[in-house]
Amino acid sequence: MRNHADIVAELLNRWPENRVAPTLGRVAALLDLLGSPHRSAPVVQIAGTNGKGSTAIMVDALLRSAGLRTGRFTSPHLSDVTERICIDGRPIETDRFDELWTSVRPLVEIVDEQRIDGVRMTFFEVVTCLAFAAFADAPVDVMVLEVGLGGTWDATNAADADVAVVCPVDLDHRHILGDTVAEIAGEKAGIIKPGSTAVLAGQQPEAAAVLLARCAEVGAPALREGIDFGLLDRTPAVGGQVIRVLGAGGPIPDLFLPLHGAHMAANAALAVAAAEALLGGRALAAEVVADGLADVRAPARLELVRTSPPVVLDTAHNPHGVRATLAAVNEAYGFAPTIGVLAMMRDKDAAGVLALLEPEIGTLVVTGMRDVDRAYAAAELAELAAEAFGADRVRVAPSMQDAIEVAVELADEDGPGAGVLIVGSVIAAGEARTLLVKDEGADDAAS
Repeated sequence: MRNHADIVAELLNRWPENRVAPTLGRVAALLDLLGSPHRSAPVVQIAGTNGKGSTAIMVDALLRSAGLRTGRFTSPHLSDVTERICIDGRPIETDRFDELWTSVRPLVEIVDEQRIDGVRMTFFEVVTCLAFAAFADAPVDVMVLEVGLGGTWDATNAADADVAVVCPVDLDHRHILGDTVAEIAGEKAGIIKPGSTAVLAGQQPEAAAVLLARCAEVGAPALREGIDFGLLDRTPAVGGQVIRVLGAGGPIPDLFLPLHGAHMAANAALAVAAAEALLGGRALAAEVVADGLADVRAPARLELVRTSPPVVLDTAHNPHGVRATLAAVNEAYGFAPTIGVLAMMRDKDAAGVLALLEPEIGTLVVTGMRDVDRAYAAAELAELAAEAFGADRVRVAPSMQDAIEVAVELADEDGPGAGVLIVGSVIAAGEARTLLVKDEGADDAAS
């Protein structure tokens, strides 16, 4: 009997999820062998540059509050791959994941032998199919699927979205998705299909034009933020914020959202619109929305993981996300000064991120990521950081643990009011969270 770590290592040995082979052929072949589990329940699919994961969590919570059994697939994971596959808001058990892989593996090998487009099934493709199988077996009433990368060729797009949600589109993964916002929007628009209802967050004009053109092309009705739904008001509060949103039945006031930041409030309004769209445009009762949003847990999204000194953890990894995170940290915590911890991937806009951090961060501690080939080494990132910050404001740490220790020490030296912000990568956030959040099971970590 192989243990869970061996199974995860075997899966991770496949083509990694940051590499994309543009075809759905392998996924379609495996799903056909599995009996089409991706067609076993209606689908809410969520694409966009930033906000996909938190919006998926909120849609899941709202639909559960409405009495539906949910299956949620998100990526990447913070600590363990089981976090990607949630049923009724909780990750599947390790034993169940291992059992799924054991039963599906022979079918994966059949698809591997076909070498569709010359590639074995990728890690992301396999895990996506495992999620579909888990949801069909449960069974669930609805599947909430976060797109991994892009949209058109993403493995989740083997399913046809009943509700296609597009979060704000910005520049990211340019080496894969395109050099302009319009090109990237075109990839993400691929989740909008005949029979879908599109729910569109506020977009830059060039992205909005592409997305609305896709809706017209396939005959998909579009719900637009600021016209059909949206955030009406928000007030920061202890542990989150109180928001008022416009839903299908009109304004819904006095909703407590246990997350910080204007971007999270906008994601909540988007999630309400998506949940109502799945229900055929029927307005959710105010108490259903209130209970659902109050139950939201989003690890590593502006999460306070330590006090004295305070340490806040976020997954922001591109300029669009970092800009929102900095605004939220200033509003919710008001650190003076802020000590930063940064680890990044080489395929991200490190220069753009550093330019945004420089006015807000007193001292920046840079580090690498354990066993991640495409991550910047600490010394490499330090060189880039020194160009933006000046060498005297940059510290280098060989590991995340060392980086946290240095940052905490610096915050202690700066006295009351100082705090630490950790950003730059979901994988780095996972490393930091594992170190800082103790005595918490995986169920709570991803629910």
